Amino acid sequence: MTKVRGFTLLEVIVALAVLAITLAAVIKTTAENAENVRYLRDRTLAHWVAMNVLTDMQVRKAWPSIGKQEGSEMMAGREWFWIMHTSNTLDEELRRLMIEVRIVPKAQEPLAVLVGFVGLE
Repeated sequence: MTKVRGFTLLEVIVALAVLAITLAAVIKTTAENAENVRYLRDRTLAHWVAMNVLTDMQVRKAWPSIGKQEGSEMMAGREWFWIMHTSNTLDEELRRLMIEVRIVPKAQEPLAVLVGFVGLE
């Protein structure tokens, strides 16, 4: 009688189980990385929107009134919602601007917060 060599059913099942666990871990890691890339892209774009709002205020040399202003900007094919809080500083010729940017107008946490200053000339 000739002895046939090959894998047993148990060995095949164990190999498939190891492969399935490995592939599940790879898929999970890939999905998490994709989510992180999306989040970082959104935060970067939100920061750019905040910088654009601040730069616009500085370039226009407009003296912002104390309080809260809201608006929206288009960037990267998406509408971004910003809120600008203007307050006094110790220097009477300087105003502090805090700009918060969100994807959704009433979202809890802003994606970006930028603080800047505008002065009288």
